[in-house]
Amino acid sequence: MTETPDQLAKKDRISGKVVKTTLAGAVVDLGSGKLGVVPISQLSKEPVHKVEDVLKEGDQVDVWVRRINADNGHIELTMVEPLALEWRELKKGMVLSGKVSKLEKFGAFVEVGAERPGLLHVSEMSHDYVRRPEDVVKPGDEIEVMVLAADRRKKQIKLSIKALNPEPIAEPEPEEEPQKPAPTAMEIALRKAMAANEAAGDAPQRTATKKQSSDVMEDILSRTLENRRQ
Repeated sequence: MTETPDQLAKKDRISGKVVKTTLAGAVVDLGSGKLGVVPISQLSKEPVHKVEDVLKEGDQVDVWVRRINADNGHIELTMVEPLALEWRELKKGMVLSGKVSKLEKFGAFVEVGAERPGLLHVSEMSHDYVRRPEDVVKPGDEIEVMVLAADRRKKQIKLSIKALNPEPIAEPEPEEEPQKPAPTAMEIALRKAMAANEAAGDAPQRTATKKQSSDVMEDILSRTLENRRQ
């Protein structure tokens, strides 16, 4: 976005006209009576030996505000587009939009507007296990990431997608049903006797087998008591 001279701030883009060139740089008319200076070092990313190799008087140029002197109002300009994010502006926990620029076995590099692309390690792509980066992202993808760390000295930026999403809650494991105690010898004998009675046949026989079942139970109880006395 191109700003007007009256509302300029650092990194703002503005159009102007070159009104003078010197050995040290060029003077640009920004309109509304405001002038800015482009140092020779800010004419290009590549070294420039002569200002006239890049600019001449009367040229219309797009420039960015590099700094504004609060004491005298002098405006320093640059023709090199500034970074969207300086190292001092990168903070842990920042959420940024970026573009995946490259994949490696260990993760992906993401352009976020800083001096260096940030590293999105494969372990930071999801709460689930990710075997290969290409299973989640591919070059050219526009993604949102969170800054985990930014080390200016090492020129490293660590990013995460996982940190943007809450960790899934593990479902509780179903409780095991309590095991029934094993039947005693008396219960086993009683069940056998009852099963034999049920298989006996018609109603009269069932009446008879009831007495037999009772006799069996009495016999089992008697033998159990006798064993306990011994």
